[in-house]
Amino acid sequence: MGSPRGYLKYYFLEDYLFGEVNKNFKKRGCLTPEEFFCIIIWKSNRAKTAIKRKLLKFGNLRKTIKKLTGEIFYTLGKEQKLRLLLKSWKFSLPMATAVLTVLYPKEFTIYDVRVREQVGIHKDFASCKDQIERYFDDFLPKVRKIVRDKDLRDKDRYLWGKSFYEDLLKFLKN
Repeated sequence: MGSPRGYLKYYFLEDYLFGEVNKNFKKRGCLTPEEFFCIIIWKSNRAKTAIKRKLLKFGNLRKTIKKLTGEIFYTLGKEQKLRLLLKSWKFSLPMATAVLTVLYPKEFTIYDVRVREQVGIHKDFASCKDQIERYFDDFLPKVRKIVRDKDLRDKDRYLWGKSFYEDLLKFLKN
């Protein structure tokens, strides 16, 4: 049983992910199932069961997640890391970019419908054949242009928050 203080990190999940989990990944070159599924739950709690089922098809969950995240660690190049998750492991673009955003926050941001629409991309390209190229050549540069003095993670938060607020105003107006 962990200390009561140790459980607080799960309440502030984003801080835990971008602090402790990111550091553990850099140090070990892989994630534990608990760390990995904290990323999945942070991005989309409803997706955790489907992703667990998908990974269990490869065998033992602990070994599979160690293999998966080890492959991410040792794969060279941003495009190749994203391709690995999309093609080899069959993750969706939003989930793959969420995982990579936690592990490499200076190179990735989450492909999210709210953020996508805020940067003027109204047609979802997540299932297109050229989704990797479009992510790096279209989506990411548009996110980077927003709020010059912020890092990529803060730009994502800003755009998500702006979308949330605009939706709130629309809701209250109706």
